Amino acid sequence: MSALLVVGWALDAVLALVLVLLRVRLARRAAHVARACHELRGPLGAARLALATMERRGELAPERAAGLDLELRRAGLALEDLGGRAVAQRDEPIAVAELLQEQVAIWHLVARALGAELVLGAVLPGVHVLGDRVRLAQAIGNLVVNAVQHGGGRIELAARRVGASVRIEVADEGPGLPAGVVALAERREGAGRHGHGLAVAATVARGHGGRLTPAPSLRGARIGLELPALGAAR
Repeated sequence: MSALLVVGWALDAVLALVLVLLRVRLARRAAHVARACHELRGPLGAARLALATMERRGELAPERAAGLDLELRRAGLALEDLGGRAVAQRDEPIAVAELLQEQVAIWHLVARALGAELVLGAVLPGVHVLGDRVRLAQAIGNLVVNAVQHGGGRIELAARRVGASVRIEVADEGPGLPAGVVALAERREGAGRHGHGLAVAATVARGHGGRLTPAPSLRGARIGLELPALGAAR
């Protein structure tokens, strides 16, 4: 038997062993993630139940309770995504103005605590998009948090018509993005400070037939979540 053949067999054996070890490691990691997701679903469910009880007793304003419940549902959705459990998108007509008002109500205290000011700009009253409310809140929330953490100053959440689409924009007064929006969103792993939130927003936009896009800005960053307007000609 030639030495070359023996070396080839040895390399094949080593490669097979490495693949087995990788599968075992990935299986263990998946098991840990699944266990963690399971343990967190309980507290999230309890928090939603407590929230509903507080609203029923008049201890919390209905609009505030609705906003907090939306964020708890968003956290639950993120858990399902992390655990690899596919959650069907639940599309419904959503008023753009209402969606933006909810997000400002949820995040303005967080922004203030971090030295920023979150304000509501134009909201397109009467305009609707077809989408999953929790998923869209997930996307907008990520854009707002990115602006608060890495931009700062006065942060404006607004919406405008762009042809047959609605563009929900988040603008800040920071130093701007270190690279293009699309490039940052596509990096995902190892994307650094901005990429993970942008990747989530981009995925949600594509799932709604839209896109994540930069918008013109004289200062800071301005990122748009562009979605088809409900009832607009396609």
